[in-house]
Amino acid sequence: MVYNMVKVEVFTSPMCPHCPAAKRVVEEVASEIDGIEVEYIDAMKEPERAAKYGIMAVPTIVIDGEVTFIGAPTKEALVEEIKKKM
Repeated sequence: MVYNMVKVEVFTSPMCPHCPAAKRVVEEVASEIDGIEVEYIDAMKEPERAAKYGIMAVPTIVIDGEVTFIGAPTKEALVEEIKKKM
């Protein structure tokens, strides 16, 4: 079965207390599901990218160009959203 490559963008900031948890969940899911491209974006260093999606808080997870989670999702919720895009 051929899946679409799913792009996951994780917007974070160095001072964010919830960002490490969001990164851990994304890394865990990416290691278990083939076909996921993950990019971490420091919203402070790339404010124009954050503005493109209207991001006002971190962590924010964008899947295939769509803001999907604000805050750290559960692993199950993230897997469910990624599978919808495949």
